[in-house]
Amino acid sequence: MSKEKLPKILAIVGPTATGKSNLAVFLAKKFNGEVVSADSRQVYKSMNLGSGKISKKEMQGIKHHLLDVASPKSASYNVSKFKTASEKAISKILKAKKLPILCGGTGFWIDSVCKNQNFSDVAPNKELRNKLSKLSAEKLFAMLLKQDPQRAKNIDAKNKRRLIRALEIIKGSRKPAFRNLNGTPKYQVLYIGLDMDTTKLLQKISKRLDIRLKKGMIAEVKKLHQNGASWKTLENFGLEYRFVSLYLQGKISKEEMRSYLLTAVKKYAKRQRTWFKRNKEIFWFDPNKKSSMQKTALKTKNFLKEAA
Repeated sequence: MSKEKLPKILAIVGPTATGKSNLAVFLAKKFNGEVVSADSRQVYKSMNLGSGKISKKEMQGIKHHLLDVASPKSASYNVSKFKTASEKAISKILKAKKLPILCGGTGFWIDSVCKNQNFSDVAPNKELRNKLSKLSAEKLFAMLLKQDPQRAKNIDAKNKRRLIRALEIIKGSRKPAFRNLNGTPKYQVLYIGLDMDTTKLLQKISKRLDIRLKKGMIAEVKKLHQNGASWKTLENFGLEYRFVSLYLQGKISKEEMRSYLLTAVKKYAKRQRTWFKRNKEIFWFDPNKKSSMQKTALKTKNFLKEAA
């Protein structure tokens, strides 16, 4: 099938705290769409404040897919599972004559769908996993940096689970973790990126963190642990869940928790920018500019009107 005849989808991307979920709802209401979440932590149940999960009220009646589909007791939901589930959701949305809107900041997951990357052929290697699990995160990151510098730029260097999987993919496919894995496209994609001045973004990240702490993010992590999620699993989720878990275990003070977490989220936003800036198909908008919402709507309208 020629690219012009492929079904059309939107992909709303960008660093954390830029308002991607709000824009997705706005465009879904305007163009009869449904949202498919592409966030590696929002797939887990009861991980709400820490992951920045959209609330029912904020959804404004727009159906969202791939939220709360996995148990937080095991951080086992990966890009392969996401790709399969998201394609099923997109197919369902298209059959209903609606517009699929992929929305999130997990660039690896976004690319798996939009570029039809295939990771399912790289099966889990228990022997390799056992061997790598004995190494420190620092050692694993150094190995990834040597074998695939590009992937190393965009991965959580302290997340052993993701580091091990990236190395497993390299060994299993005998090529870098995300390069040369692109398949035949399944969709025509309009990429809409949200980003803003760095100073403003960092201020927003800091303010958002304080709001989440005030709303009960520490209590959320404590409850997750009480309901069966181990400290190790929670730490592997990274960012908010890692540092709040360390605080609840008495390993760091509350002040250190906030300071370390703020630094980690800022680094995460930088990694997200690095990832998405590689994609020259993304049309970027500044959410702080009043005209941006209407400009994204016009861009979407023109995309949908293009001859199929």
